[in-house]
Amino acid sequence: MNISEIKDILASVTDPEIPVITIYDLGILRNVEIEESTQKVVVYITPTYTGCPAMDMITVQIKAALQDYGYNNVEVISLLEPTWTTDWISELGRQQLMEYGISPPAEKTTDPSFLKGVAPSVQCPQCKSFDTEMISRFGSTACKSLYKCKSCLEPFDYFKCH
Repeated sequence: MNISEIKDILASVTDPEIPVITIYDLGILRNVEIEESTQKVVVYITPTYTGCPAMDMITVQIKAALQDYGYNNVEVISLLEPTWTTDWISELGRQQLMEYGISPPAEKTTDPSFLKGVAPSVQCPQCKSFDTEMISRFGSTACKSLYKCKSCLEPFDYFKCH
């Protein structure tokens, strides 16, 4: 068993709600271990928020992907600590979100403006304008807000910083 090979396999598993981004680039995939005594592959993932409905499907996808390569003794463990943060989204993941039509988090959780609750300047994924406004704090999922671009008038999801 090879952890590097396992991580390469898992790098192809996508988020079921946002199929253009992998669980690696979203920052959900936290660690992989092999229990030497049982030869069990243990995969650690962190949900984007507690109760995220996609986690069950992600677990199924992880097991299926590894089984395709002969890894049949697999356990997926969901970690709630440390809590997932949008800071864990890779640069490639941010680009993939934007290309898919979801504006990625505009700030980091350590940004003082985020900590003070100041609304970020959010870029429209369609026309790239920053002349946007929040329509609803909740978008298509709880981890996104619904925005509208004042330039092209298109609505879009914004992946909330948290």
